[in-house]
Amino acid sequence: MLTINVGVLLAVIVVMRLRRRTQARSRVEERNTALFVLALGIVIGPTPLGQGVFNVIKQLVSGISQAAS
Repeated sequence: MLTINVGVLLAVIVVMRLRRRTQARSRVEERNTALFVLALGIVIGPTPLGQGVFNVIKQLVSGISQAAS
């Protein structure tokens, strides 16, 4: 089973990849970064941290949708 240590490793990889300048990235690098971010979301999703982030985003979206109505 995956642990939060894998999540930390993926987070470090994502941060390091996103620090590079956009002009220096190829399409393959951008695709790989997107896959790393997806994997990070899957690993962190069921944790309390992931649930907290989900709740914050859910409240933000509901507030925006109520303001737009």
